[in-house]
Amino acid sequence: MDPVPPASPAPLLAAAAPGASAAPPLPQLEAYTVDAAWLAPVAPVRISDHVWQIGTARLSALLVETDAGAVLVDGGMPQEADLLLANMAKLGVAPGDLRLILHSHAHADHAGPLAAIRRATGAQLVSNAESAALLARGGSGDLHFGDDLLFPPVHADRLVQDGETVRLGATAFTAHFTPGHTPGSMSWTWADTRDGAPLRIAYVDSLTAPGYPLAHNPRHPRILADFRATFATVRALPCDLLLTPHADASGWDYADPTGSRPIGCAAYADAAEARLQAQYAKETGPASP
Repeated sequence: MDPVPPASPAPLLAAAAPGASAAPPLPQLEAYTVDAAWLAPVAPVRISDHVWQIGTARLSALLVETDAGAVLVDGGMPQEADLLLANMAKLGVAPGDLRLILHSHAHADHAGPLAAIRRATGAQLVSNAESAALLARGGSGDLHFGDDLLFPPVHADRLVQDGETVRLGATAFTAHFTPGHTPGSMSWTWADTRDGAPLRIAYVDSLTAPGYPLAHNPRHPRILADFRATFATVRALPCDLLLTPHADASGWDYADPTGSRPIGCAAYADAAEARLQAQYAKETGPASP
């Protein structure tokens, strides 16, 4: 397939190559099997003028093109490394053009291929102190999952603080600490355009607590306080367009982009808070957390 130039006039939210989603699914990991849609390759999907989804049908892996190189935001499952590199090539982005790797949280379904991508491209991986420790352990010793969600360990090249800005050329990415799903969860905001009109993009981390104890969590004692602060942070983000690590959580369908119905940051936080309250009530009774 001929590479798709970065400045392609292809319509927004349209797959770059029809039929590419029919590619065979990526293999499962014996130790960590997931929904088939998490492993279903799709052709690059244009999100905005300089942002493409290059991962699978349900897991976000965003390629952001800047005037000084490209940035990858999350990577999906460990099996996705070759897919990401191939989709970069379709967009005319060589491995050496990737300069930065940003991420949401250090679980195998989002940080899985980051070691391989960092090795193949030489890009610098940006994290925070909490997540960097888990990345370096390859997911072992996770607060809630123990050693169940392992992935190739990777070293962070730069650690950021809450509110710090990471720049590549004229594009500035702001880190927002949004702990809850993991203590090191991060969200990112940056500015782009759509059809030339200004667009504020928010890539917001997962706001779920799958099976986590909420009332008495010895490994994360402040989990409820962290979630409450995170909901407030998310509602206040500059957010014309919301994207999330799990695409369907924010209304995206990368397999059928024209059927996507993205929600906003406030709606995302509101829905997550309602789920957390229901989870807490089921655990302890009807009292609000």
